[in-house]
Amino acid sequence: MAARRKSREDTGAERASQAMRESAQKIWLAGLGAFERAKSEGPKMFETLVDQGRNLGAQARESAEQALRAMREGAAGSGRWDKLEQVFEDRVAKSLHRLGVLTTKEVDDLSRQVKELNENVRNMMRGKPAPAKAATRKKKAGAKRRQAATKKKAAKA
Repeated sequence: MAARRKSREDTGAERASQAMRESAQKIWLAGLGAFERAKSEGPKMFETLVDQGRNLGAQARESAEQALRAMREGAAGSGRWDKLEQVFEDRVAKSLHRLGVLTTKEVDDLSRQVKELNENVRNMMRGKPAPAKAATRKKKAGAKRRQAATKKKAAKA
């Protein structure tokens, strides 16, 4: 009885082994066939894919342009585009202010102050008294407020 079991097991193992060999052989032959087909049809297939890509690229560009036109038309009619732009500019300005970047107005004010100081120094060198201006006092007060705000922010951080 043990001999019978052994022969059945051997037969089953041989069948599985034979099936694996046949499967491996088929895979090998399929690979060779695919290689030959790619070699012979490759250039034609490549050109076909390039043509399809051109068509799809043109369709994608046209769709993107239509969407952009629709967005511009919708935004232009309602003024949303301007509002969005203003919100963006305000946020950028706030961020720059937090970083301590001077605005154009502040730079212009500083330039004007430097010019006034230069004039005052020249006048003093010539022996003329420097004129006191109300605008200078306002600028000093504004500068003190900015310094206080900067210190306050630094204390929070």
